[in-house]
Amino acid sequence: MAETSLSNRAGDILLLGCGKMGSAMLDGWLKAGVDPKQVYVIDPNPSDWLKNLEGEGLHLNPAIPKSIDVCILAIKPQYMHEILPSLQSLGNGTTLFLSIAAGTTLKTLESLLGAQSPIVRAMPNTPAAVGCGITALIGNDHVSAEALDKIEGFVSVVGDTVRLENEGQMDAVTGVSGSGPAYVFHLIETLAAAGEEQGLAPELAMRLAKTTVWGAGQLAMKSDQTPADLRVGVTSPGGTTAAALQVLMDEDSGFPAVMSKGVGAAVARSIELGKDG
Repeated sequence: MAETSLSNRAGDILLLGCGKMGSAMLDGWLKAGVDPKQVYVIDPNPSDWLKNLEGEGLHLNPAIPKSIDVCILAIKPQYMHEILPSLQSLGNGTTLFLSIAAGTTLKTLESLLGAQSPIVRAMPNTPAAVGCGITALIGNDHVSAEALDKIEGFVSVVGDTVRLENEGQMDAVTGVSGSGPAYVFHLIETLAAAGEEQGLAPELAMRLAKTTVWGAGQLAMKSDQTPADLRVGVTSPGGTTAAALQVLMDEDSGFPAVMSKGVGAAVARSIELGKDG
């Protein structure tokens, strides 16, 4: 969505919670041309950045406005039941809600905000902090196509977006892309550690690991080939890469088994959180 489009269509925004993800989104909105005067932020521990924005017109920790176009719920799931009832005056009306709380279902959000409230549930991931995130979206029955387009504009400032066919897919999204950055960070950790074991200095091993993962990701995104084709393309028969992949691709102890178990555990926990919520 074009910057002018977001700034013109945003309206008044209430951001509930401004941690890492909330801050990334707010920074994206402001860079897309949203006026700080349009933004209301409620956060118990505002950063110096937020306090400086208050001087530019941003409303910091005001009373809940009587009318808001879009309300972003960027608080931790365990605080939803405590805080969301204070927003019921905005529910069952024209305010469009966006929740980025993991595991909190649309049904739970409707029970806290009002059954007729238009609500979009989203699962972003941490690379949003550098504009390289991906966010999955699903709206309830009260979200129009136009409203979903509007929400997509709000989250696209921090990366790519996908729309889900049903809410049940959100747990799988959580296991793959929501939690996925942590898997990649751990890959970098372990790749660097393996380099150290082979005699590399820690700083050199970490630089090699980080840049290799970054570069491979860039290649995977920009190439017309599938990741499998790219893998085959760099694997000479009987070579060093083939020797490593024989270990890493073992069906019982390699990446296939470990990744399946890991993602499965994340999905199971997401389902549990949904039940708790």
